[in-house]
Amino acid sequence: MSEMSTSTHAFLGPALGTLVSIQSYVPDDAMSASMLGTERTGHGIRLREDGLIVTIGYVVTEAEEIWITSHDGQAVPGFVVGSDFESGLALIKPTIPFSGPIMELGDPSMLGAGNKVCIAGSKEANPQAVEARVIAKQEFAGRWEYVLDKAIFTAPPYESWSGAALLDQEGRLCGVGSLVIQGFEVNETRCTANMFVPIDLLPPIIDEICEYGQRSTPPRPWLGLLVHDEDDELIVVGVYRDCPADKAGLRPGDVVIRVGDQPVHSLAHMFKTAWSLGAAGINVPLLVLRNSQLQEVVIKSTDRNESLRKGTLQ
Repeated sequence: MSEMSTSTHAFLGPALGTLVSIQSYVPDDAMSASMLGTERTGHGIRLREDGLIVTIGYVVTEAEEIWITSHDGQAVPGFVVGSDFESGLALIKPTIPFSGPIMELGDPSMLGAGNKVCIAGSKEANPQAVEARVIAKQEFAGRWEYVLDKAIFTAPPYESWSGAALLDQEGRLCGVGSLVIQGFEVNETRCTANMFVPIDLLPPIIDEICEYGQRSTPPRPWLGLLVHDEDDELIVVGVYRDCPADKAGLRPGDVVIRVGDQPVHSLAHMFKTAWSLGAAGINVPLLVLRNSQLQEVVIKSTDRNESLRKGTLQ
């Protein structure tokens, strides 16, 4: 991973000044605590003069305390404005808005494989902006009931990826850091890559999130399970306690064969098929293979928000 040249640092100066670091604290009994921990750190990007900041959602999910530190070291408490589970993004604000520049949004659709980009985090967490390249733009499915139609993948990897800014060559924001993926396959080779959420998913819903705390459209059905795609088998590897899948009797080790009357062949296909049945509250019938026997399980879905602590919402 190469550092940016001095001239490029100067060119990106205004963009780097929009970055903040985030520290959040989550109760031990929060649903996400066992998976994501109770102390989380990440980055955020200032979008508006009123203090609005975008970050990756898991940094602040269920947080009861949030501290936001500006690029010049000023630290203030913050709160969650709202979040969007479909994109994976969250919006937060400091209790006292920071002064300084705001980020200009770029156009992720203009990025293609091979394009040079800059990845940057806040000065508190990582003072260096680094160069990388886009290596792929493709569908991504996460085992936590999450699908992006066109995620952005870059290499070499950036070590402090949570909420990091993906910038184009004009210093405009094109994505928000979500994951590091080992063994990512591109052009028949494997490498370690970062995955970014394209920022163009945010503008169409930003006003809804600021007003309602989430999208105003009906939420997707949530099952409360973790599924791993292994050798073309969709294996349940986790079930959240007291969530819909748990109440329906789904168990780790179950292999999902069908959703409704549709055989499913990938994580993305499984989740999209469940979502196509209707909004949160719909019954989602699964056919699973358990101990070499087929078994029907009907899960009464819910809104994911209902199982999460509200944390530091405005």
